[in-house]
Amino acid sequence: MARKPARNWHSPHAKGHDPHDEQGGEWLRDLILGGQDGLVNVLGLVLGVATATQDARLIIISGLAAMFAEGISMGAVAYTSSKAALEFYDREKRREMDEIERLPEEEREEVRRIYYAKGFRGKELEMVVQKLTSNRERWLGVMMEEELKLFKDGESPLRSGIVVGIAALVGAVFPLIPFFLFPVQVAVEFTVPFSLVVLFVAGAIKGRFTKVVWWRSGIELALIGIGAALAGYLIGSWLGAAPGI
Repeated sequence: MARKPARNWHSPHAKGHDPHDEQGGEWLRDLILGGQDGLVNVLGLVLGVATATQDARLIIISGLAAMFAEGISMGAVAYTSSKAALEFYDREKRREMDEIERLPEEEREEVRRIYYAKGFRGKELEMVVQKLTSNRERWLGVMMEEELKLFKDGESPLRSGIVVGIAALVGAVFPLIPFFLFPVQVAVEFTVPFSLVVLFVAGAIKGRFTKVVWWRSGIELALIGIGAALAGYLIGSWLGAAPGI
């Protein structure tokens, strides 16, 4: 039996496609990306330095340098990658529009093949093709999403870069806090569980928004911190034990 055509194929208000949810998801993605990267990288670094030296001042200076470098780097990467993705989308959109203008029958046949593969047949298929290709913007949307699998990210590259950069700076502060308050050995013992709790909470919050079980999402993010801490500890121990260092 042929499947009935769905309504509101490309409407932003169609069920399951809430633009406010998408915007919130973009903010959450940037916050988690920056915060997680800043915290994990600085955690690994300060543990590595702390196993090689007991000089709290050196550990803090190394951590602060890494914090600012990480924040600037992550912000720049987020900006350039978002900008590149937006430019690529716009280029492909212009190319598809040009093909629709120059080769309408071939592009219409592409739409027919796409919806034939989805299970539409006969008059129902022709009705869908006619409906979608009767409006150029709707037609273009079909080609971008169904043929090229490209979806426009509505976020601003500059906003993304700023959010990721600030989140990386904030995330990087947490592993350093114990070194301002305690002796090095105590700070090392305190910063690992403290950072893992922060990662777990961040992961749990992410799970709430991404509809993943909160504790599973929290554990997943915390495990990344464990891996970074272990790597930093092993590298620092190796460097500290190496002769001439």
